[in-house]
Amino acid sequence: MPTRSFWGWGYEEVGPDPTMLAAVEAALPSLLGMPPLEARAAPRIEDVSLRAPRFTPTGAIARLCTADARERAAHSYGKGYRDLVRAFAGSFDNPPDWVAFPETAADVAALLEFCGSSQIAAIPFGGGSSVCGGVEPSLSGRHRGALSIDLARMNAVLEIDHLSRAARIQAGAYGPELEAGLRVRGLTLRHFPQSFEFSTLGGWIATRSGGHFATGPTHIDELVESLTLVTPRGVIETRRLPGDGAGPSPERLFIGSEGAFGVITEAWVRVFERPRFRAKASVRFPDFASGLRAVRGLAQSGLMPTNCRLLDPLEAMLNGAAGGDVAVLMLAFESADHELDAWAGRAAEICRDHGGAVPDKATHTRHEDAATRDAAEAAWREAFLRAPYLRDALVARGVFVETFETAVTWDKLELLHERVMRAAAEAAGGKALVTCRITHAYPDGAAPYFTVLCPARRGAELAQWLEIKTAVTDSMLAEGGTTTHHHAVGRDFRPWYERQLSPHVLASLRAVKHELDPEGVLNPGVLLAEPG
Repeated sequence: MPTRSFWGWGYEEVGPDPTMLAAVEAALPSLLGMPPLEARAAPRIEDVSLRAPRFTPTGAIARLCTADARERAAHSYGKGYRDLVRAFAGSFDNPPDWVAFPETAADVAALLEFCGSSQIAAIPFGGGSSVCGGVEPSLSGRHRGALSIDLARMNAVLEIDHLSRAARIQAGAYGPELEAGLRVRGLTLRHFPQSFEFSTLGGWIATRSGGHFATGPTHIDELVESLTLVTPRGVIETRRLPGDGAGPSPERLFIGSEGAFGVITEAWVRVFERPRFRAKASVRFPDFASGLRAVRGLAQSGLMPTNCRLLDPLEAMLNGAAGGDVAVLMLAFESADHELDAWAGRAAEICRDHGGAVPDKATHTRHEDAATRDAAEAAWREAFLRAPYLRDALVARGVFVETFETAVTWDKLELLHERVMRAAAEAAGGKALVTCRITHAYPDGAAPYFTVLCPARRGAELAQWLEIKTAVTDSMLAEGGTTTHHHAVGRDFRPWYERQLSPHVLASLRAVKHELDPEGVLNPGVLLAEPG
């Protein structure tokens, strides 16, 4: 089995695509005004010094817990830029004291009972792919230690209701495990975030994850039928219903709660037959504005493309999709039921109406049998899921690379895009590269996703990150956008989340927190500030 990295993304034996890395190493120094990129040696677990555990698990939970150095280090951080910088430097100043691997919901309840009675913070870990400080045990003086709770042993597809097309799955199931359990029944959850390989169903639900697909059911919200949550007050099970008008939806209270209200242990999710028909095209536009108009036309047409990802010229060039002189729209349709020529043909017309150059055969449906479909999915997944390894390689070479995403209505998108691009460039300074792509498209708006690359300020990377993050997110909020579209809030983004919400809503969420977690042990400081 490959070895999970304790400091960075994925597996130690896997890295970025060598061809892509070589191209980036050759291009970035001149683009960013940097000397040739040289990789520093990655940290070794043997060289990491961890604080001794501050408490000892007792009773029945002792068998669930480990103080193994690699596990503690791996559960110290998520995978955001701030996390990578500190972990790469071998700085693990605040690791969890123990890591627990429960096997049942009763185990989770026992762990929370121990934490509540012992003033120990309980940190639900998911897959640890958080990029917003969502799993870091950064504590105030109210707690005398931290326990990271990892549900990796609760990872089974428990039940499938074919008639209702739903599945009951344990929250610790990683993306590949979940899909493997559904694939043998000809089904799929159709939820593929870029962290798919290293994130879990429970983590997706807790952070309101957004998947790869640009339209249709793409947020996990739309796929959750019901869930089970273990809180310090007891177990909450919501009802399985296709729709419900009986008051506010309880699921909505817990989807996106980031482990602050309880630990999600399982969920019924809506699943789909695996697609057999596909059509796709790479459409070129003379500029980003023309592409935006086409994306809006597609989103409002009712065609529901599965992919509608628009790359600005610089983003397209850096990804090898074009030469830097055109914007590129990655357009795709898929279905388990019918051929797609009519849908793809109409989409091509919309693109041409806005100046897009559409390949001649782009509207033709491709019919895939199981073997062809699985090979195509594997190839796409390999390229898509290896991208985060490139970020780690750049961090090791002294390059600041961070992404910022939001969502805004169409009437405000142009100004938001302009202001964020300018604010990011000014904050990053020098020859910074700032790119934008549209990842998700809605009838009433879209989700722009910005990437910033510039020379890292060695020794001051965290201050540099905060300066750029502040400039970008302030601009997003000022122009009507959200703090985050699909990266969650965590600790890092909480100041802007608090500005975004009504004080009455924040007060209501604090009341829910106090009711379900009266001792304040669950993920303190995440989503909501700790009481003063």
